[in-house]
Amino acid sequence: MRELHFSRTNGPVDDLIDQLIKLAECVKQQDLVREMILAALKAGQEGNDRAHLKLMNTTMKEMRFTGKVFSPYRKVRKVTVFGSARTRPDEPIYEIASQFGKKLADTGYMVITGGGGGIMQAVNEGAGPEHSFGVNIFLPFEQKPNPVLAGNPRLITYKYFFNRKVAFLKEADAVVLFPGGFGTLDEAMETLTLLQTGKHNPLPLILIDEPGEGTYWKRFLVFLKEELMSQGYIGNTDFDLFECVESVDAAVERINSFYRRYHSLRYVDKKLVLRLLSPVDSSVIEEMNAHFSDLLMPGGRICLSGALPEESDETEIAHLPRLIVDFNLKDFGRLRNLIDYINTR
Repeated sequence: MRELHFSRTNGPVDDLIDQLIKLAECVKQQDLVREMILAALKAGQEGNDRAHLKLMNTTMKEMRFTGKVFSPYRKVRKVTVFGSARTRPDEPIYEIASQFGKKLADTGYMVITGGGGGIMQAVNEGAGPEHSFGVNIFLPFEQKPNPVLAGNPRLITYKYFFNRKVAFLKEADAVVLFPGGFGTLDEAMETLTLLQTGKHNPLPLILIDEPGEGTYWKRFLVFLKEELMSQGYIGNTDFDLFECVESVDAAVERINSFYRRYHSLRYVDKKLVLRLLSPVDSSVIEEMNAHFSDLLMPGGRICLSGALPEESDETEIAHLPRLIVDFNLKDFGRLRNLIDYINTR
């Protein structure tokens, strides 16, 4: 058996892969495509059973199709909304979810839901099919495309939950959760975990309760404080990773506020680069260095900058001003505090 490597030491196999890529034409990011081909060949050599190869195959296909559906809308900010599939249209929270979808669409956002009934359908109804994505799942019960998304070219139906979860969060600029069952809580905890550990870039994570008498997220907060934080399982700044609100207007305002000045971030040689829509006055920099010294590496600083050479692949945002942060890569709740601070200065 020929042993294959991701380095260019495979002789005629590398030559044939190069020929295949050239023959296919218009293949972008050829270095990554080459490695994917090699990964498939290596998996076929390694004695994996058919079930494992089928999982790899389906995952690749689902992720490929996800990219195809979302890529035309990369410049449009999107809000992923979770909530119960069993919420009835006559319940007050259903109407609130519908109003929320409409408010998001009117503000210029697109929405991503699970594509099913209940809260998902309400949000899609409010936003309208032209502003909606559906990220559905094959289930033996309950989950079928809602009427708003049935036949919509922005509806994707997944075999695997883990691929669906990637799509929900990879494409989101904000995540909003209405009350729901196991699935909603699963998504809430996964999103919190990714934000807490820095495996997802900061974004608004908003929990919406029914105005006045809603207790769903209020009791969730009590559990987090009285059980998790009291035992030292989470820290106080972890509560800065999310917000609880009771109105559609408040939720949309929180999302808008997050992107008032902040645009995006990128890590370059272990330095955090914050890209901004408008510059921060130089007089505020020393103030930030003093106020956020706890999230900096020893001797680290926050300083103004333009685009770095390593960002040359993102020409469309090269003009944006930057802040370079010697971030300690530990406290992502405090990083969220820094972003909020920048947005208000």
